[in-house]
Amino acid sequence: MSLLNEEVSGQLNEVFEGMGSDVTIALFTKEENCETCGDTKSFMEEVSTLSDQLNLEIYDLDSDSEKAEAYKVDKAPAIVLLNADKKYQGVKFYGIPAGHEINSFVTGIMEVSGAGEDLPEDVLEQIKGIDKDVDIKVFVTLSCPHCPGAVAKAHKLALLNDRISGEMIEAQTFSELSQKFDVSGVPKIVINDEFELVGNQPLDKFLEEIGKIN
Repeated sequence: MSLLNEEVSGQLNEVFEGMGSDVTIALFTKEENCETCGDTKSFMEEVSTLSDQLNLEIYDLDSDSEKAEAYKVDKAPAIVLLNADKKYQGVKFYGIPAGHEINSFVTGIMEVSGAGEDLPEDVLEQIKGIDKDVDIKVFVTLSCPHCPGAVAKAHKLALLNDRISGEMIEAQTFSELSQKFDVSGVPKIVINDEFELVGNQPLDKFLEEIGKIN
């Protein structure tokens, strides 16, 4: 069964015409205890047919452990977006990016392709000047209209600084992780497992929390 109707497929096809360069979608699934792996695989197969610049590579979390380690993937389903040089730039999705999250997924593809939005020079300098390792988890639900904006900001930060990684985490799929970080409202943003924000916060709030890292 198709997860994208004809209208949405047509819209995505038009958006992807604006891609800068090729993007590889690296999908990690596993055989056992992964209820959404099948749907995520079908979804990625559909999306990857919408542009000649999209390439899909499918891996098994267990048997392709070296790849998983290289992209810092530790659960499935996971989607990693790689640039034209097959470089991992910290852009990751844990869980199917369907529902409202198709927006952050499409934004991620465009950004990784080099067709993203420019930031003001002073903000750019601030991001590039971050000299600490930063891990940003953004917990979402697929019915949340405010979540894609928070995910897109985490990914933007990752793309602009090699020491930053940004992950979308679908809260219901990874319920144990959601409980660990006390996710009661989304989007919930967790930075280095220590600093937290709730809501689609502006970029300067992300930077303010990152500035608290020792």
